[in-house]
Amino acid sequence: MRTTARILTTAMACGLSACSLAPKYQAPDVKPPASYKESLGAEAQGTWQPALPAEDAARGAWWKVFGEPQLDDLEEQAVASNPSLAAAAARVQQARGAERATGAERFPDITAGFGPTRQQNAPQSLGVPDTGVRPDAQTVWRAQANISYELDLFGRVASNVAAAKADSQEAQALYRSVQLMLQADVAQTYFRLRELDAELVVYDRAIVLRQETLTFVSNRLEAGEVTDLDKAQAEAELASARSDAMSARRARAASEHALAVLLGKAPADFTFAAAPLSPVELNIPAGLPSTLLERRPDIAAAERAMAATNARVGVAKAAYFPSIILTGTGGYEAKSLGDVFKWSSRTFLLGPLVGTVASLPLFDGGIRKGNLEQARARYEESVAQYRGQVLVGFREVEDSLSTLRILREQTAVQGVAVSASTRAFGLSKAQYEDGSVAYLNILDAERVVLSARLNEVRLRGEQAGATVDLIRALGGGWAQEPAAGAATPLAMDNTNPPPR
Repeated sequence: MRTTARILTTAMACGLSACSLAPKYQAPDVKPPASYKESLGAEAQGTWQPALPAEDAARGAWWKVFGEPQLDDLEEQAVASNPSLAAAAARVQQARGAERATGAERFPDITAGFGPTRQQNAPQSLGVPDTGVRPDAQTVWRAQANISYELDLFGRVASNVAAAKADSQEAQALYRSVQLMLQADVAQTYFRLRELDAELVVYDRAIVLRQETLTFVSNRLEAGEVTDLDKAQAEAELASARSDAMSARRARAASEHALAVLLGKAPADFTFAAAPLSPVELNIPAGLPSTLLERRPDIAAAERAMAATNARVGVAKAAYFPSIILTGTGGYEAKSLGDVFKWSSRTFLLGPLVGTVASLPLFDGGIRKGNLEQARARYEESVAQYRGQVLVGFREVEDSLSTLRILREQTAVQGVAVSASTRAFGLSKAQYEDGSVAYLNILDAERVVLSARLNEVRLRGEQAGATVDLIRALGGGWAQEPAAGAATPLAMDNTNPPPR
């Protein structure tokens, strides 16, 4: 028993010191631009370094920058109950279980057993002449432990363990990616609902004004000052406004149902109280440091997938070398149960009962070569996917920056349009009441002012959504380096790590 233990201990030390045959892993250089093409000002230009994903960096409750307590509550509900996020958390646990199972290959497999066996040997197996008299059958009691260990001289186990660890890290990054997308979807849907509520306020106001206009036209018709055409046109405009308001209500109902599902609730169990959208004027810090792109969990997942495929190249290479498995059995055996645990009944066996210790592949028809080619091709595929994911990240940041920049200018212009159209409507209405212009003028003015107000509301909604998109594109938060003498920089904390 002691000899067996010493041999296996020595073998384990040799195996654990084995080096993986996987190529030396290094994330590829994605050659990012020196600065953003788009910016929210001259101070937005930043210096970027090659992406080295750090998706577990602090992010936290980024949506709190909007100062919306109701949104804070919805985000907490979504993280606690969303089925898609729960499924992603389960995938993390699966990956961690696979990592533990693969890591167990670094250690010996030890089993123990106790029980009798009934056997009868043939005379020839005992070296006794065949006289026609067979030896008596006998019962042997055994209490023994069995040890099996693969000597990992060529790194097959080490490469498998490295790949499983990278897979587990990828699953954690994907969990954070699902979490970030969920949080962004909740915020987007929240602002969409409030935008529709603001649209309904505009429609309700238009309906009231058009009802007043219809009443005024009807009175003038009774007085013989206008024709039936004016009344028919006024009725048509009123009905049109009511129909458009119903369309907005249909869209609101669908958005409310979508938000309920994001929160993990049935639509029948959730109601969102009307809350017209207020202007969202949130300035994301423009001096973005180079590490922001590294915070994106989707890039981290792509990088970890690349590391896993690189390690599996080592597994494929190790198949070309001998597989060495050491086995040992030790314990006690005796003919009677009372003699089993006597010191004189001890026994051991080193090496496999059948087969060989070392197995060297000689010919397999090209299976190993094909597996190695496949592993290398998968690695090249993962490299291309990683580069593509980084480019997508830069594009999404640029898209959001340009959208916000243009929306700010467009919102200001639209404000002028609302003021001008409202003034024009007031003048047209006064002139119509005086009988100096035709009803067609007031119809056109009503349509223009309604369109201008709706566009203003929708631009506010787009601005809120674009702000959410920018934060999501930055990985769910940001940190701005303070200037000399500046106050403490804005920073986020990661309050929702992957489940453990």
